[in-house]
Amino acid sequence: MADDGQGARRSGDVGEDRRPADGTARVDTTVAHNARVWNHWIGGGDAYEVDRRVGDRIAGMFPLIREIARADRRFLRRAVTHLARERGARQFLDLGTGLPTGDNTHEIAQRIAPDARVVYVDNDPVVLAHARTLLTGAPEGATAYLEADVRDPAAILERAAGTLDLGRPVAVMMLGILNFVPDGGAARDIVRRIMAELPPGSHLVLTHPTHDSALGGEGQIPAMRFWNENATPPITARTGEEIAAFFTGLDLLEPGLVSCSRWRAEDGGATVVPQYGAVAVKP
Repeated sequence: MADDGQGARRSGDVGEDRRPADGTARVDTTVAHNARVWNHWIGGGDAYEVDRRVGDRIAGMFPLIREIARADRRFLRRAVTHLARERGARQFLDLGTGLPTGDNTHEIAQRIAPDARVVYVDNDPVVLAHARTLLTGAPEGATAYLEADVRDPAAILERAAGTLDLGRPVAVMMLGILNFVPDGGAARDIVRRIMAELPPGSHLVLTHPTHDSALGGEGQIPAMRFWNENATPPITARTGEEIAAFFTGLDLLEPGLVSCSRWRAEDGGATVVPQYGAVAVKP
């Protein structure tokens, strides 16, 4: 996988990636890490013993956490399918990619539209070590990976422009990423700055954990406290009102901001989870 000079690795390129020769030197295996624990909760195999131990302890404290992880993944599938099939989305910017699992964004989009172009962004060395898996896409389209920090929107957009046409609508995927930005003002500014640079017709797809009692979120407060004492990066839950503020200036698609398990769910009786999800369009 060759670097394109902008930190992107593109499907079809042949060469070296920038991770250490042993593939693990940048990865701290002594502290549980979100990407690996999340992968463990959805049944993946890319976790170390410390991740499984912390993940299982949290699942014991708050058993619904595994369902939250699965519901978030199913939300991704439904949202990308809807955008690609019903709203003609052909460009996706996936921030906070996480470890590859079944049905990644490019796989979902390119099954519907083989010419879809997808850029993944993460600054996690664990994800970087698995980036090759993210770069196997349809030859008609394009799939790229950027090593970058969500707190630097200008750099992300500048480098994403090597793969995406930012003069055309882009679907920005921010699933479970803003909860790792503790300052609410900073988190809102990230969204504002990214969406301001994209044209009308662009979409924002977002999920975020909550402690709202309406969704049963108060039950995960002790588990989040345990997480912040024993794992990295620290997590911040927000109220529905705080999460709704991320969509200021955008038009929410039906059914609006709801438990991500209920967003356009095939099964209307899906278990409500304390993880909000919504999709909005820039007018």
